[in-house]
Amino acid sequence: MPAHFIQANTNGRLHPADEPSIAPLNRGFLYGDAIYEVWRTYHGIVFAWDEHWARLERSAVSLYMTLPWSQAAMLEEIKKTTAAYRKAAGFAGDLYIRLQVTRGGGAIGLDIALADQPDFVLLVQPCPALSAAQEQNGITLSLARTLHRNHPATLNPVWKTGNYLNNLLCLREARSRGADEVVITNLAGEITEAAVSNIGFVRDGEMVLPPLEAGILAGITRRLLIDHVAPAAGVKILEQTVRPEEIGGMQECFLTATTKDLVPVRAIDETIFTTGADTVTRRMKRAFADYARAYAEARPEQAA
Repeated sequence: MPAHFIQANTNGRLHPADEPSIAPLNRGFLYGDAIYEVWRTYHGIVFAWDEHWARLERSAVSLYMTLPWSQAAMLEEIKKTTAAYRKAAGFAGDLYIRLQVTRGGGAIGLDIALADQPDFVLLVQPCPALSAAQEQNGITLSLARTLHRNHPATLNPVWKTGNYLNNLLCLREARSRGADEVVITNLAGEITEAAVSNIGFVRDGEMVLPPLEAGILAGITRRLLIDHVAPAAGVKILEQTVRPEEIGGMQECFLTATTKDLVPVRAIDETIFTTGADTVTRRMKRAFADYARAYAEARPEQAA
């Protein structure tokens, strides 16, 4: 078995992910005509299952795509795929689960009426984890200077589609300067998010998040932080516009993402932030872990 074995499931058929499984005429391959969601497990339970599924359905509606599978049927496909991965890899830890849905295949051409029927591909591998150094000291970001986030009136960032060229190229720029991740601004020069994560700051003990109106993905971890985790911990969250010239007034910075919950940030270019055990970010990361544990204990039927 390859060292980085990934289990795949294409339309119900289990196979190694390095085995071809879709036709060259698939519209996801040809045009990025696809949507996707990523779940992870905590304590062996698929986390935020309903929230991610609801977002998948919203993305499908936005792209005029019909999902022919029920939520319950897809959960069974996920369980089948995770069980196959655990058996093949002998892995008992928490998993990364990606569901990609394309409009299908058909004749070459942009018209969606040419598509035959939707396809799905599930991918399962170990959930990525921060290193001990990243947990303690944080990661580094760099502001994108060449490109900006898609405007919501074009390819709306709230849709979780298979087209990630904007994010990819912005991340490439940040990586060329030695950063781990990128900070992307919109056309108005306001901070939006990172390539694959939402971003937030801490100022005077309060968390400050760029608003959805800035043109960002409606992150599930971000939403859970606002609705459940921060209120339970007694931390106030403000959703407000943040501009690059304001980050020097922030004491902390963090990213939120499904696979890593809260990620501390050490620096954005020359701006250095506080990291470590006594920060609000670390406190919220512990609170999120408590929330995930309680979630898992309450939903044994979502075991994967």
